[in-house]
Amino acid sequence: MEYLILAGAMVIFVVLVMGKEYLNSKKYRKKILDKLYQSYGTPAERNYKPGEMDHIMMYYHKHPVPHQIDDITWNDLNMDQIYQTINTSCSAAGDEYLYYRLRTPVYDAGEMEKLEHKIHFFTEHEKERHDVQSAFYSLGRTGKYSIYEYLEYLDDLGERRNFKYVFFDLLLFVCIGLMFLSPIYGIVLLLVVLCHNIIVYFKEYKQIEPYITSFRYVRRLLECVEQIKSMQLPAFSGEQVKLTECYQSLKNFRRSSYLVLSSAKGNSNPLEIVLDYLRMCFSLDLIQFNKALRSVRGHMDEIDEMITLLGQMETAVVIGSYRNSLQDGCCIPVIHYEEQAERKLRIQDVYHPLLTNPVKNSLQAERGVLLTGSNASGKSTFLRTVAISALFAQTIHTCSASYYEAPVFRIYSSMSLKDNLLGGESYYMAEIKSMKRILDQSRIAGKEKIHVLCFVDEVLRGTNTVERIAASTRIMQMFADEQTLCFAATHDVELTKLLVDRYDNYHFEERIEEEDIYFPYRLMTGPATSRNAIALLKMLGYDDRIISGAEEMAENFLKTGKWDRSELSGKV
Repeated sequence: MEYLILAGAMVIFVVLVMGKEYLNSKKYRKKILDKLYQSYGTPAERNYKPGEMDHIMMYYHKHPVPHQIDDITWNDLNMDQIYQTINTSCSAAGDEYLYYRLRTPVYDAGEMEKLEHKIHFFTEHEKERHDVQSAFYSLGRTGKYSIYEYLEYLDDLGERRNFKYVFFDLLLFVCIGLMFLSPIYGIVLLLVVLCHNIIVYFKEYKQIEPYITSFRYVRRLLECVEQIKSMQLPAFSGEQVKLTECYQSLKNFRRSSYLVLSSAKGNSNPLEIVLDYLRMCFSLDLIQFNKALRSVRGHMDEIDEMITLLGQMETAVVIGSYRNSLQDGCCIPVIHYEEQAERKLRIQDVYHPLLTNPVKNSLQAERGVLLTGSNASGKSTFLRTVAISALFAQTIHTCSASYYEAPVFRIYSSMSLKDNLLGGESYYMAEIKSMKRILDQSRIAGKEKIHVLCFVDEVLRGTNTVERIAASTRIMQMFADEQTLCFAATHDVELTKLLVDRYDNYHFEERIEEEDIYFPYRLMTGPATSRNAIALLKMLGYDDRIISGAEEMAENFLKTGKWDRSELSGKV
């Protein structure tokens, strides 16, 4: 009787402990989800680990399509940083698809209309948004690597067969039967076979353990799909049908993966401990792993489609949240997709999305734009601002402006190049290669009757003045002739005169007040007329003879277009 009471007490204790853990986990999940729901429409707060972006870009690398944003343009616009301010995804599928979306402009009106419909649905339907956010939170991330990297690693396992495991499992039953005929021989042989199975189990489980992460994520994909396919999401009815088909095709994986994944969880309840011993003795999860492996290898396309569809769905949630987080306002762009659309860009109250309290500017451009102005006056920031707005318009259908209207563009830049010391490549060589790629794309786009929008900061700054101006003029002329809308910042005032028939001139100016310099960051029409380089020398206490001599030489050059050596006679 005492033993029964003790056993009952132990059972009650275990039930209470497990119940308390379950309630705590439910409470923690509810707290996290409440925070997630409340964060909709607020800036992203996630901290990224070093190298994490290299894995987030894997979906993009696995799904190349023509005319994606190239590495030079992406880096010029600091798009990794911008991506991180946008991304409020909860899952790896959302992380990777959002990155892909930002690097893959849409050139089809129908596709963009579908995206806008999905964004609008989640903006207007809070309950449904919460439901899918909960599902994506459960899906989570893969850990250190992308799911695509994990799936690639599966190829390293080669062909795996279950014959040897089944053979030794049958041998165990033979040994058990032998024990009834000859107990000593049966027990000895049973112990030998058990030792063999356990040794093989630990050896081979160590080999497959790194690959179980991919199975675990596929399993969570299926669980996420199971939740989403039963939700009322009329904006995603087509996607739900496709997800259901993918789910059904992987039913063998769902059955065979349970034992493998439950053993990887490290669960400490008594039932799992018993199952662990059975796994070791009979190699159960090794057998199931091989079955699951065959199923995954045979359904890579379905796994990819699930990641794509779920990524698209979560990206629609993220874009809606990002729109609501832009305190300085945003707009849905007006984009002309027809072939004969005018090469005309109209943008009002545009600002850089990374700036707080930004100065907004407006512009209408029907031909190229030359930007002049002093250092730090805002030229480069304005180029990036317009470029990001154009990229946002054609990817996430959102602009940090009050109005944006333009045709579809292929977008390129050449702004933040560097010397390649290890490759033995000079800045100038990197620059002319970068410019050449834009010229080549301009010719191709011209034949395909689509416009190119490009941004250049200081054309050919890596060479001498005479050749820079001569070559820059011809390159900029070529852009104009190829129907490329080019925005270029330059310090070479000569270009504003040489290209006046093909480019509109704008500038940013500075103001010097009480021995200090102030930049209003307002876009002004016409070329720059003021200079601050010499004024800055004066503010820093340079000798007056240097200041006055430099000012006189600069004024004479602007009047005559020539440098006068006679001004250098005598001592300074």
